[in-house]
Amino acid sequence: MALFENVLFVFFAGLVTALATGLGAIPFFLVDDVSDRWNVALWGLASGIMVSASVFGLVFEGLSAADSPLEIVPGLAAGVVLVVVAHEVIEGYEVHPNRYEEADFRKLLLILGVLTVHSFPEGVAVGVSFADLGFDAVAGATLGLFGFVVPLLAVFMTIAISIHNVPEGVAISIPLRTLGVSEWKMAWWAVFSSLPQPIGAVIAYLFVRVAREFLPVGFGFAAGAMIYLVVTEFIPEALDIGAGLPGGGRRELVAGVAVGVFAMLPLLFV
Repeated sequence: MALFENVLFVFFAGLVTALATGLGAIPFFLVDDVSDRWNVALWGLASGIMVSASVFGLVFEGLSAADSPLEIVPGLAAGVVLVVVAHEVIEGYEVHPNRYEEADFRKLLLILGVLTVHSFPEGVAVGVSFADLGFDAVAGATLGLFGFVVPLLAVFMTIAISIHNVPEGVAISIPLRTLGVSEWKMAWWAVFSSLPQPIGAVIAYLFVRVAREFLPVGFGFAAGAMIYLVVTEFIPEALDIGAGLPGGGRRELVAGVAVGVFAMLPLLFV
């Protein structure tokens, strides 16, 4: 029964990150468009948060759980491989938001498959960070939430993924706006794009709970996937959006990254 409750808690944490994607549609309730300057800054913020959370949280936690630093290397490599495979799948079938509105059942299944590959690493990062949930001896700082003793790393990671999902929601909402889709539908489709995350969180949590000896690999896996996502998706996306800005948007990008890194510095003391 306790395990079931823990799984529900982890699923809820993953669901929070998915719902956060819908926040990306909120600006369109207030204005007709989001400026490229703010869009680039948001992608920079997400990049800084994810790299810092991965290094300060996941990598450091993996090193503390490992007998040798080399134990996390296979996990880092596997995380990179996952994203490379995801890129191959996504490039083979580009999921444009207007497909959401037009999808029949077969298309919807295909879109769900692509979204699962794309969103799974974020869910894994959340699930792995909850590795000590439900154990009597929890390493590191904790926080009491709803009757659960939650590792503080898990709280940081859930918040980090949630913030990272906001600019993704903006990116999904912009083309939907051009199609005349309503604000509430934009919010729904943004959330829909991240629904695989709670599933990934539960799978990762159950894996590292059962196979505790693979915990360093699990932390490395989540970190490798997230860092590679930032390098191959977030930064290029920001530079592409900022191409028409003075300096190519690099100033806004760097500012966003700096704020994101600063926001995650407390993880060094968890």
